[in-house]
Amino acid sequence: MTRQDIEKEVRKIFLKEFEVENPELDVNLREAYGFDSIDAIELLLEIEKFLGSELTQDEKKLAMDIRTMNQILDYIEMLASRRAAATEK
Repeated sequence: MTRQDIEKEVRKIFLKEFEVENPELDVNLREAYGFDSIDAIELLLEIEKFLGSELTQDEKKLAMDIRTMNQILDYIEMLASRRAAATEK
């Protein structure tokens, strides 16, 4: 899964779930789009669906400081690579 694939999916999620079309990559989502903690929980649920597996408590805690699209993409890339490494073992 490439970063472009991840970005495409995350943009779909933002449009469908939060009615935000093409969020900028480096703006604070809270300030620019009113993204709040309930939205963050919904996003984590959508990330779980996208990855096809539940997030651990530690993985959810890592998401606490995410503020931008780029950080979301980095986070999903990290999760995807962890899962790929785990399935290779």
